[in-house]
Amino acid sequence: MDTIDLGVLAVKGALERSGIAYDQVDAIVWGGVILPPTAPNVGREIALDIGLPAGVEAFTLTRACASGLQAITTAAAKIERGEADLIIAGGSDSTSNAVLPMPESFVRKVAPVAMNKKSGFGDYLGLLTKLSMKDVLPKQPKVAERSTGEVMGEAAEKMARRNGVTREEQDELTVRSHHRAAAAIESGRFDAEVVPVTPPRGETVYRDTIVRADTSTEKLAKLRPVFAKDGTLTAGNSSALTDGAACVILCSEEKAAELGLTPRAAFKSWAYVGVDPADQLLMGPALAMPKALDRAGMKLDDIDVVDMHEAFAGQVLSILKMLASQSFAQERLARQSAVGEIDAEKLNVHGGSVALGHPFGATGARMVLTMANELSETAADTALLGICAAGGLGAAAVMETVD
Repeated sequence: MDTIDLGVLAVKGALERSGIAYDQVDAIVWGGVILPPTAPNVGREIALDIGLPAGVEAFTLTRACASGLQAITTAAAKIERGEADLIIAGGSDSTSNAVLPMPESFVRKVAPVAMNKKSGFGDYLGLLTKLSMKDVLPKQPKVAERSTGEVMGEAAEKMARRNGVTREEQDELTVRSHHRAAAAIESGRFDAEVVPVTPPRGETVYRDTIVRADTSTEKLAKLRPVFAKDGTLTAGNSSALTDGAACVILCSEEKAAELGLTPRAAFKSWAYVGVDPADQLLMGPALAMPKALDRAGMKLDDIDVVDMHEAFAGQVLSILKMLASQSFAQERLARQSAVGEIDAEKLNVHGGSVALGHPFGATGARMVLTMANELSETAADTALLGICAAGGLGAAAVMETVD
């Protein structure tokens, strides 16, 4: 199933469970990273496939791993400006359907023949004699920085080493993430958030399939480093590239009252930043989270729960060290004191991307959805989100309960 198929299921599920009629939707704002070449505006395709009114406008944006959050805050801004009353926002990605790029030499040799309507069997036969093995082997897709050539795991490995994060610490965070996600699944905590998926060929899937309830630091210790021979990042303490979609429904207070809807949470602020990819590629949240707190007029101690994207366990632990560091605050944030320490009991209370997987465009929306429900159903009043993203980008948001 491609990213559009998955997005359709998520949006349908949101509308069905909320009871909102299709003609009440003003727009879809969607985030994605692996966009289908022939249909890159995934949001519009979702609207058309579902059968929303033709007048429902839709667009698709990309901010790497923060695309889902960007879609949601963009939708919130549109509503604040009075451009819409009710918007569906989220994101999706299907790593399984990533396009395999062909070498440029293949394109240059094949295109003149393939694009010529007069080309016949002889032309194609002659083409075969011009192609070498090097021409026809697809390029291996990599999550690599265009500016540095470095894959994200290599950057995270350097980040962990630079910030003194050990392999044992990473594996401990990984175990906690899996155990909390497994507990949330078993308790039914995610039931209201998950839509069953039935692939064209295969059995219906009712829950995320890569969460390991029985993992342990002993098991993780047996895994070999992936990105450096003497490294600390493994397949276990890194997020998996997966398929998925997530979305939320946003509306104005007036529209909510009109439709008899009870808001689950609201945004108090958000922030996006950029850092030099050649420095610490994934350090963005350490800058974006303080900025979001400042814009909300809050301090870290005011926050009840924190949800941080776990691209790599080492990246999360590095961010935690930065936030707790006075020297980091002085050098990077132009403030005298550290942002503060985050209690492990407040962080990723239902697991994170290391356990649940990371469909690039969906992750931010998944985090918003889970935190909205956490604020609505528990004593927590405030939540802080943090996301690192390719290109040296960082994102954050502060959410709050609605009285």
